[in-house]
Amino acid sequence: MAYRKIAMEHDKRIALVAHDNKKHDLVEWAKYNHVLLEHHTIFATGTTGEILERELGFTVHKLQSGPLGGDQQVGARIADGEIDFLIFFWDPLEPQPHDPDVKALLRMAIVWNIPIACNRASADFMISSPLMDGDYDRLVPDYDGYRSRRIPGPESG
Repeated sequence: MAYRKIAMEHDKRIALVAHDNKKHDLVEWAKYNHVLLEHHTIFATGTTGEILERELGFTVHKLQSGPLGGDQQVGARIADGEIDFLIFFWDPLEPQPHDPDVKALLRMAIVWNIPIACNRASADFMISSPLMDGDYDRLVPDYDGYRSRRIPGPESG
């Protein structure tokens, strides 16, 4: 499969998402990394965005709550090339009513080859990477062949 490069600029567009039992962890992580985050564009779902904006003191682009479509909004922004980076503190021990949306969001991150952190340790490693504060060319499969594939029509008969 052919690949194409998608440039990620110095200032990244980062989505911060957390399940209810992980919101405190994400907020504490973001406060600890305030200086590293403040020059990036931050998106967040639901009340997580409200809490982050209040605690961090800079603008957070707030989307819907996860169960109300926020996870799907993040996934759509990933597919549209509007989010470069996903930090999603999810709770693997609690059943979520919107679990299919969570899986779809993670799938979009994989399809579009964006960095994902699902816990504090991976978020720490990613945000402290030398690649974080520089330009980076992300390789994404060239999906033009998939988009232009021949779809068989209904059989006539």
